[in-house]
Amino acid sequence: MQTKYILLLLNSAFIFSCKNKETVQVKPVVQDIQEWVFAPGQIEWDDAYNLTAQTDGILLNANYDIGTLVKKGSIIATIDNQANVINTSTAADQLIIADENLSTNAPALQQLKQNISFAEAKYQQDQLQAERYARLQKTESIAKVEYENAKLAAENALSNLNALKKQYDLLLQQAKQQKIVTKGQLKNNQVVQGYNKITVISDGSIVKKFKSTGDYVRKGDIIATVANPNKIEIVLTIDEGSIHRVKLGQETKIQLNTDKAKTYTGKVSEILTAFDNASQSFVCKILLTDTLPIALNIFRTPLEGNILVGEKKNALLIPREYMGYGNKVMLKGQDTALIIKTGIVSTDYVEVLEGITANDILAPIKP
Repeated sequence: MQTKYILLLLNSAFIFSCKNKETVQVKPVVQDIQEWVFAPGQIEWDDAYNLTAQTDGILLNANYDIGTLVKKGSIIATIDNQANVINTSTAADQLIIADENLSTNAPALQQLKQNISFAEAKYQQDQLQAERYARLQKTESIAKVEYENAKLAAENALSNLNALKKQYDLLLQQAKQQKIVTKGQLKNNQVVQGYNKITVISDGSIVKKFKSTGDYVRKGDIIATVANPNKIEIVLTIDEGSIHRVKLGQETKIQLNTDKAKTYTGKVSEILTAFDNASQSFVCKILLTDTLPIALNIFRTPLEGNILVGEKKNALLIPREYMGYGNKVMLKGQDTALIIKTGIVSTDYVEVLEGITANDILAPIKP
């Protein structure tokens, strides 16, 4: 993008002395001028964000239009993805089973409790038998081997009882772990199912609509753009050759491409220091002092901006066509071109700093 300077002549115009085409005299003129930097841009909103599909499916109930005001948490559309619904329902059923496996009526736990009760009774019986045999063996009423067998039976019964208790604790721990896993799966599936809903993140207005009811959307597709309608901003792109002339607070004139008959006034409110690779330019923002008309399709409207970067009093100007390559000009009656020192050079005019005066008469540059 090339720099485009616009010089606005104030209070007068070039004076040509002419009676016919052969006697035209063109002289430099002293004028008050304003220097403007041209910059294309567009209308944007501050705090704008995209509502994006988080899953695949058919878009339903997208009953919103550009300009619709939306509230945080409201659902503006849904995505028909039955797999997410089924997965959530399945996880909920599995959680019910996991809860039942932890209840007092859980079949596996009940069976182990009964086995533990039988084992406790068996141990108590064998322990009593071993104690009786111990007393009898002291009086040598029974053989020592009978006492030892009774004692071994009691020890085996205790070992079996302890093993059943450990088995019960392990089964209970596994049931708890299974419940934790199943509960996590349910929460995760509920989150995924929530992706079926297109939910507004913060209050705003729909400024762009990309998808409508019945459209098939994929994960990552933009459904709509939401922005704060009270924070309209003008974004201009400035080429690297002009950005050093742009300062905060400079007056700016804006014309929308959709209505070039109307001009809006604003001021430079922000200059981004980073180079924008997408537009290969620098970016500045304009805060309007005029009010834009409320329009449903105003977002991203292309526009033209002109930033007032300088004003000069009594500048010496000549028509651009009277300066040739190397800043050379011809004066009437002379055969050799003069080299002038220039200031602002635009498409139509050249500011002369040194080399000629207002009294000199210009001659066309020879081809």
